[in-house]
Amino acid sequence: MRTLQNHITVVTPQRMKGIPAMRTYKLFIGGQWIDSAAGGMFDDVNPFTGEVFAQVAKAGGDDADRALAAALSARKTWASKVPAERAEVLMRAAQLLGERRDSFVNVLTAEGGSTFGKSMFEIVQTVDLLQTAAADSKRIMGETFHTDPRKLSLTIRRPKGTVVAISPWNFPLILSMYKVAYALATGNTVVFKPSSKTPVIGLMIGELFEAAGGLPAGALNIITGPGSEVGAALIKDPRCSFVALTGETATGREVARMAAENLKEFTVELGGKNPLVVLADADMDLAVNAASFGVFIHQGQICMAAGRIIVEQPVVEEFTRRLVEKAKSLPVGDPALPSTVIGPLIDDGQVSKVDDLVQDTVKAGAKLHCGGTFSNRLYQPTVLSGVNRSMRIYHEEVFGPVAPIISVADAQEALDVANDNTYGLAAGVITRDLKKALLFGERIEAGMVHVNNSPVDAESSVPFGGCRGSGMGREGGRYSIEKMTEIKWLTIQKDGAGFPF
Repeated sequence: MRTLQNHITVVTPQRMKGIPAMRTYKLFIGGQWIDSAAGGMFDDVNPFTGEVFAQVAKAGGDDADRALAAALSARKTWASKVPAERAEVLMRAAQLLGERRDSFVNVLTAEGGSTFGKSMFEIVQTVDLLQTAAADSKRIMGETFHTDPRKLSLTIRRPKGTVVAISPWNFPLILSMYKVAYALATGNTVVFKPSSKTPVIGLMIGELFEAAGGLPAGALNIITGPGSEVGAALIKDPRCSFVALTGETATGREVARMAAENLKEFTVELGGKNPLVVLADADMDLAVNAASFGVFIHQGQICMAAGRIIVEQPVVEEFTRRLVEKAKSLPVGDPALPSTVIGPLIDDGQVSKVDDLVQDTVKAGAKLHCGGTFSNRLYQPTVLSGVNRSMRIYHEEVFGPVAPIISVADAQEALDVANDNTYGLAAGVITRDLKKALLFGERIEAGMVHVNNSPVDAESSVPFGGCRGSGMGREGGRYSIEKMTEIKWLTIQKDGAGFPF
């Protein structure tokens, strides 16, 4: 399977065939496309043009109730399917996604501002994820235990019931499918709420599985609307068995609280302020390319983004100069053009947040080498040096195309700075020294550490997730299977149990 980095370099861009005309979208509940109970709609806005791309049904509490009821009614039917039947549905969905690639690329661009390369990565990765989940549906395994010789003692795994899946806007296809595909692979039914900033991609997942066929009505339900209303109604309801969220850390804390109060298990994959450490012995070409990719992919709007570039002092001047040259060379503009690397930020609020953080950092004493300006929602690739612990950008997630460079005296200080944060999602370390590579790999407090690579990396079968402020639990492969199934201990007595009375 290609990694994200490799896929970007080998993809052959083709000019997109145009963004589809505006249309309206309904909710997908019980196998039917229906209006929301209150009949409300909301606008889905193209972040590059500012125009309304689509109008989408606005769900409320009544719709959450209808979706959960539909999921409950389909539980026994879907859970009783043999693994091969579940795998067949997922494989057909994978095939259809490949066939509908252009439509998905268009919508990823039109409602999310994704560039061509980023959209292609999402689609290729999601096809792989569906295929992997299909294979994993046949690998739901228990254990046998050597206990009392008079009995057979073993564990089996059963579906939890109904999974409530809540996904973000930045990678709306792949991060949604991590939840939906593995919930279905393990025999659960699903109520899925996509982000209100990218709802159409979520609803297209419903169209994909509808076309694939094989799901009983109610096995997959998709409702769009405000998370503060719909999400809470879903999580607190006793028909919800498990919650899977990717989102902001503040949202994750609230979701985890609601789930825990209602004795629901959950996974929450949240934000990050991920370090990319460049040691003095680093291959400088590799370091600059890893930093550029790690900072600027999808305009920095990615939880794995390189949010702190920590560079040993002997090479910081050369590294900064070369990263600035690289940043200035990146094409900025219309995400529908295959040559574009930096597209629009998702909305005006995000533009204001990024610019406020950049200007505050400059006022606090950092040097602005390039960028720091924007036109509409296009924020220029920005490089800042002289960043230190007293500055907000040292601590806060930017979610924009901004590279904060922190100079350190030696490898030990680099490790200390890498861990000087409340997050713990991903990290990258660039070094030729195997001993240092192992040291950083073991001691950086993060769920994923990549040596001689950017923090941005993902594959379908590996444990994706972090620790501390970056969340709890892991997604992907057997890690999703373990989370989305219930362990049951089963014994079969071979001889008399020998009860004492």
